[in-house]
Amino acid sequence: MAKEISDLTTIDLFSDEKRPGRPKTNPHSRSVQIKINKRNQVKRDKNKGLKRVEFKVHHSLFEQLETLAKAQNMSRSELIESLLIESLATKDN
Repeated sequence: MAKEISDLTTIDLFSDEKRPGRPKTNPHSRSVQIKINKRNQVKRDKNKGLKRVEFKVHHSLFEQLETLAKAQNMSRSELIESLLIESLATKDN
């Protein structure tokens, strides 16, 4: 049975054709994957006893924190946490 010209557009004829790029490994769209990953991260943080805190700081303070964190080989989050712990410890004394 010969293939018709119009049959060249059907998907089943191209099912064994290799496509460029990485093959799809997840049934969810990227936006759904991001939501699932975020939800899982929040659960992991909660199990570790962590609580999310967000605040705004001036750009110059942000740069100072970034520089200090790099100098101490730690993340900005770890640096802020250690600074808060130090500050609260000195207030208690």
